[in-house]
Amino acid sequence: MIVDGPAPAGATVVDATGCVVTAGLVNAHHHLLQTAFRTLPGTRGIPMREWLPAMAAAYTAAGVDPELTGLAARAGLAEALLSGVTTVADHHLTWPSGADTVGMARAAAEAAAGLGARLVFVRGAARDDPQEAAASADAIVRALVPGAPGGVSADGMLQVAVGPAGVHSDPRETFELLGEVSREHGLRRRTQANEVVDVEIALDRYGARPLDLLERWGWLAPDVTLAHLCDVTDDEIARVSASGASATHAPGCDVPMGWGIAPVRRLLDAGIAVGLGTSGGGSNDAGHLLADARLAMQVSALVGPQLPASDVLSLATSGSADGLGRPELGRLTPGAAADLCLWDVSGVADAGVADPVAGLLWASPGRRPRTVVVGGRLVVDEWRLLTADEDEVVARLFERVGR
Repeated sequence: MIVDGPAPAGATVVDATGCVVTAGLVNAHHHLLQTAFRTLPGTRGIPMREWLPAMAAAYTAAGVDPELTGLAARAGLAEALLSGVTTVADHHLTWPSGADTVGMARAAAEAAAGLGARLVFVRGAARDDPQEAAASADAIVRALVPGAPGGVSADGMLQVAVGPAGVHSDPRETFELLGEVSREHGLRRRTQANEVVDVEIALDRYGARPLDLLERWGWLAPDVTLAHLCDVTDDEIARVSASGASATHAPGCDVPMGWGIAPVRRLLDAGIAVGLGTSGGGSNDAGHLLADARLAMQVSALVGPQLPASDVLSLATSGSADGLGRPELGRLTPGAAADLCLWDVSGVADAGVADPVAGLLWASPGRRPRTVVVGGRLVVDEWRLLTADEDEVVARLFERVGR
C-alpha cells in the first residue's frame, strides 16, 4: 500500500531523481493468446469479417491448450511489465472443443503470478456452446478464486470476469447464462460492441444494432464494460451513460486495421468511465499501452477536440481500473495498491520538454519505464525484468509455435 510518512524499517528505497512517477498502467482490454500470433500473413488491413476466420485458422493449426495459453500469457505479461503495465485484463475467447478450460485459465494465472503481474482473466466466449461456456466459467471461478468477493483474490493479484466476444458471434443464451454466472459469483462482465462487423451482423441477423441487443439482453449495466465503441450515435452514448456501463478504447487495434475511432471526448463528456486497452497481438502486434495512449491522444482530434495528455494518461490508469471495479488500482493515493512506474525523463528525447507529464506521451515514442513496482515489489529495474529471463520467455514461445 502507498502510505504517508517516512519509509518503514527495512524498506527498499528507490531513487526517482530525473523521473516522472505514475501509477502502474492498467491495460483494460487484451487478448494475451494473440501474443503468439503477431504479424501473421493475411491478417493486416483487412475487413474484420476476413480477419476473424484467418485468426481462427491460426489457432486451430497451433493447437490451443494450457501450455500454449500459459506461454503466450507469460510473453504478453512480460512485455506488459517492461512497458509499465502492472494490470492486464485478458479477454480469452478461444476454447477448442473438449479443451481443459480450467487448465488454460490456471496456466494464464500462474504465468502472471510467476512474473508478479496483476491479471484479470475474462472467461470469454466466441461461438461456444452456451451451456458449456457457462459451466466452464463457473468451474474456473471455483478453481481460481473460490469464495472471493467480486472474483478478486485476497491479495488482489488475480480477478476473474466473464464476457462473450459480442453479438456478432454469440447468441442471447450465452449472454444470459454467463450473466447468471456473474450474478452468482459477483463478477464483472465485459464484451465488445459497435466496432464494425458486429454492427453489420446485428442489423442483418436481428434487425437491431449491438447496443440495442445488449440493452434487451441485460448487458447495459454498471458491472459491464464495453470495448471498442467505434460506431456509436449520440442516443447510444446517452443510453450507455444512463446504464452506468463503462467503456474501453483500443486505438492501437482499431486505427491501423481501419476499424474506426471511438469518440472518447463525447463518451467522457457524457459521464462514461473510459479505460484504455491494446487489444491483442493479432491486430495490434504490441502490448505497449503508453504507445497506444500516445496514439489515442493523436487521433482524438479526428473525431472531436484533441484529448490532453493528462486525460489520456488517466484513461490508461484510473479509467481502466474503474472499468474493472478496482478503485485501488491506477492511482497514487494513500491506501492505493503500491503499483507504480518511474519514467526517466532526463535524456535527450525529453530535452526542451516544458511539461514532463505531457512529454511522457508526446516525446520519445516507445518509451519504457526505468523501474516498475507491483504491490510494493520491484519487478522491473534499470529497464530489466527481474522476475524471469526475458530470453527464455521468448525462446519457449517460439519453440512452441514453431517459428
